[in-house]
Amino acid sequence: MTVKLKKFQPLVEEGVITVEALLKARDAARARGVEVETVLLKEFGVPRGALLAALSRHFGCESIQYDERLPVPSHLFKGLKSDVLARSQWFPVMMAGPTAVIAAVNPESRAVRSEAMGLIPAGAYEFRVALAEDIQWYIQDYLHARPEFLIGIERTGLAFWRNTMAHWRTRLACYRTDLASARTGLALLRWGLGIVALSDALMRIKAHPLKPFYVLMLLAGIGFSTGGLAAYVRVRRSRMSTPGEQTLVEVTGATLHFAQDYHLEGAARKTLKGTMLARLGDFVTDYSTILPPSPASKERTHLARERNMLAAQRTLAACYRTLFSRARTGLAFIRTGISFMGLGFAMSKFLRPGPYSFLDFFLISAGFLMTVDGFLWYLPVRKEKYGITRNISE
Repeated sequence: MTVKLKKFQPLVEEGVITVEALLKARDAARARGVEVETVLLKEFGVPRGALLAALSRHFGCESIQYDERLPVPSHLFKGLKSDVLARSQWFPVMMAGPTAVIAAVNPESRAVRSEAMGLIPAGAYEFRVALAEDIQWYIQDYLHARPEFLIGIERTGLAFWRNTMAHWRTRLACYRTDLASARTGLALLRWGLGIVALSDALMRIKAHPLKPFYVLMLLAGIGFSTGGLAAYVRVRRSRMSTPGEQTLVEVTGATLHFAQDYHLEGAARKTLKGTMLARLGDFVTDYSTILPPSPASKERTHLARERNMLAAQRTLAACYRTLFSRARTGLAFIRTGISFMGLGFAMSKFLRPGPYSFLDFFLISAGFLMTVDGFLWYLPVRKEKYGITRNISE
């Protein structure tokens, strides 16, 4: 067995793979110009853990696996050349006290040790074996941009924030659905009150053979009104305290907190109307990613940042839509309330008094209550000013 295959000998000894299969993997790797480990992982189904355990046993050191959640200190890789690391196949991954931990494909190589010790200032060094594929991932993730522009743990952190924003947008969508349900109940209530007013007017104009039919209309109108009122009260009761306008804005601000890191300190930003939600919009306005010719890994991270900023814009827009949906619900109540107040006053003035005159007062009272409630929904949203950037269409 050749020297390059000896490091995989523990796989044969453990019965993970046969010698014949290992030789086939070597021939396939030669023909394609890839690493043997790649063929073992992708085509022969060797578990990554078993492969790392075999390499660790061969080199007599610990192994390390690529994990993009690992926050590599920026001073470790600052100034390193990606082509040098790719050629020598090593990367500094962490500091364990004064000891720099180096991941390397061949931790026994004197050239690798000498090069790492010359480039990484540390009190001591620990070399751990890693797969060549993992070394490439470390190089692509941490050397595609200047360290000061690396934010948190990059794509994993960005994915976390995207999920957080998606969860909140889903909650906002559920809230808007409740508001739509309230407006549907209002429509049913409006139909019911309209039928009540029509039956009242018909019964008070003059006696008529169809008077029993008008009574049935009155009862049907009361039934519709009760059903619509019940649907509305159910939504109103669940939304009386939370989430209110301030809560919606505060939670939206928490989900957009990461966006502050995308702007240099002291940079001029557009200032909108001085509301909290409008100030949140300052963090996502006028942002766009310019992609110069670069390796795919660099573009992938740029695009991940772009996705997050677009998701932030969608989250901000979802909060605006929810607030405006709340205002639209309020306006619907105001419109309906004023209409029925006017109808009640008109009927009390132009129709003769009768046993059903109490319905005029009922219509006026219902209209007044709906108008007051509508203003409670609408006025808190009135101060907000829409301020989402339109840089996509521009």
